[in-house]
Amino acid sequence: MRKLLVLFSAGVFFTIQGCNSQPEAGTAGIDPTSGTDKKQVAEIVSNNQFDKHDISINKPVHITKADFLDKIMDYEKNATAWIYKGSLPCLIDFYADWCAPCRQTAPILDELAQEYSGKIIIYKIDVQREKELASVFGIQSIPAFLFCPLQGNPSMLAGIAQTREETKKMFIQQIESLLLNKTPESLNL
Repeated sequence: MRKLLVLFSAGVFFTIQGCNSQPEAGTAGIDPTSGTDKKQVAEIVSNNQFDKHDISINKPVHITKADFLDKIMDYEKNATAWIYKGSLPCLIDFYADWCAPCRQTAPILDELAQEYSGKIIIYKIDVQREKELASVFGIQSIPAFLFCPLQGNPSMLAGIAQTREETKKMFIQQIESLLLNKTPESLNL
């Protein structure tokens, strides 16, 4: 039993260390968390292809501070109240390329972006590049997720579950209840 406890503690330690270590070198044009071409993502953002009339976003969209201020909430102009600018609820993934749990979460978020296309938008914010956004939301460990409903204040969730299935189920529960306002009784999970 003691050996099991030591092994479990070591596993937790190395997971935490993995998320607090220095970034690894990535492939220049491809986002390693989602496998999407960064130029394509930049084009989606710059051409406003995820504006109010486009509800066909079926993959996570990488955004910058400028995109956040324009599409989600302008905290520089209104620092006292949350005023969501989006036309669909969103889930924001605060991640880094070098974070192992973030890389484990990426394919799950890709699936959810397809499953919930037209109902929510999933955004990704690289905390290494967007340090101000990470600071504004008090991100101290990653992955961290901000659930932004159309009405009301956002909710923050940090970390992932032990298995892929549990993590996906956790996301579905949060999306359904926080973003789509479904009651716990109506969820068949």
